[in-house]
Amino acid sequence: MRNLLSVFRPARSGRARVAALLALLMLVGLVSWLGTGRAPDGGIVTSPGTADGPVPAGRYVLQGKIVDVADGDTVTLQAAGARHRIRLDSIDAPESGHGPQQPGQPFAQAARRQLSALVAGKTLQAQCYEKDQYGRDVCALMLPGGSSANRELVASGHAWAYTARRGAYLNDGAMRGLQARAERAGLGLWAQSGARAPWQWRYDCWKQQQCH
Repeated sequence: MRNLLSVFRPARSGRARVAALLALLMLVGLVSWLGTGRAPDGGIVTSPGTADGPVPAGRYVLQGKIVDVADGDTVTLQAAGARHRIRLDSIDAPESGHGPQQPGQPFAQAARRQLSALVAGKTLQAQCYEKDQYGRDVCALMLPGGSSANRELVASGHAWAYTARRGAYLNDGAMRGLQARAERAGLGLWAQSGARAPWQWRYDCWKQQQCH
């Protein structure tokens, strides 16, 4: 029996090979983990786009540097030889004020700062779906990792999914779920009670003068 067991006992060189193989597998796993969900600058990329499916492809694409952030859902993109005013698709950020007759909403400036932190000064691709009545390109601003600035704003509680008119402005169906999760977590504007969607604010406050 002792001789028989010795047949199946790994030799010292075999043990060394097994240990080396295990170490190699652990190293490969570590490299794979480090390469997942990290931005080129080494930071962690928050990507609701990854978990909620791809951002819908646009009808046309613009690429350039974001040279201005006007508010929480409007930017200017400098492409080759032209500037494009871009309205972020599928979202509506809190309204900024336009004088005493059109006061702004809470979190309007916070939304603008959040969007600026995501895109200002960066060269990005915009997946664009149409032009709106003001001549703006209606687009998703793509971010590293497959998400969009549009999704990030909703996921962090800095904008609403644009569900007005039975979702006529909602190209990205993931927005409803992102908003629901942000609301449950009390993120951003959802930390306040009685948060009012911007399209309701424009009607109630700006048209009807019922701001409170």
